[in-house]
Amino acid sequence: MMSSGYTSLDNQKVSGSVPAASDPGHVTVKFAESNLQTVAPSQAQGKISGGFRPPRDADDTFSKPVNGSGSDEPESSGWFRGFTVAAYKPYFDVDTSDVLERIKDSLFPFKGSFSEKTASKPDLYGPFWICTTLIFVAASIGTFVTYLAHKLQNKEWEYDINLVTWSAGLFYGYVTIVPLGLYIILKYFSAPSGLSQLFCLYGYSLFVFIPASCLSVVPMEVFRWAVTGVAGFMSATFVALNLRAHIMSTGERWLLIVTGIFLLQLALAVVLKLYLFTVTV
Repeated sequence: MMSSGYTSLDNQKVSGSVPAASDPGHVTVKFAESNLQTVAPSQAQGKISGGFRPPRDADDTFSKPVNGSGSDEPESSGWFRGFTVAAYKPYFDVDTSDVLERIKDSLFPFKGSFSEKTASKPDLYGPFWICTTLIFVAASIGTFVTYLAHKLQNKEWEYDINLVTWSAGLFYGYVTIVPLGLYIILKYFSAPSGLSQLFCLYGYSLFVFIPASCLSVVPMEVFRWAVTGVAGFMSATFVALNLRAHIMSTGERWLLIVTGIFLLQLALAVVLKLYLFTVTV
């Protein structure tokens, strides 16, 4: 009796403390099939792969090497390439020995071998610094010549800043416009020449005016005219002889073109003398 009482009491406690839950019904849970691959793909892509590949643009701008050199620099096509640094790098890839050798050839104009030596590798480094040096040398020497003339006559002297800007426009403009015009003329007569090679030739042809400008400090008008004439003749001969063989392919007009090139170079020397080294007090 006692055992059955305890059993009944226990059953009551259990039934009272844990309420019976209603059956909600059978719930079925479904799992979507996984798309994960159990085997690594044969061609890995992206940064996870062993070798990272740069993203490809629509025009493959950043994936093509420049000139086949394997460089990571971007390459543009068409006219846009002219606005990139990579387009001008080959024209500045020269060392001091190359520039000095080409300057020496410009001082011996009768050889006429400058175009052949620079045909495969024309540069713009030498012409740029030759023009820049000539601008400041010519302006400073011209200023000193006028200052000396005024002081010898005990007259007041004022510095003319226009000498620098005028000489910059003269030499930068000449070494840019004249080769460009000659390039168009030769192309018209079916004897095209490389534009970069013409820039190179005309740039180095101006080097002889640097020592000529320095010699113009001598206060003798006849000596200055002689120096200007010799420098102009050397520069004109240098350009004409190096272009003669190429221009002869234009036919009978080659002599007229070469003569025009020669006279135009002489005209530059005369303008340089009249404006910079002619003293008016």
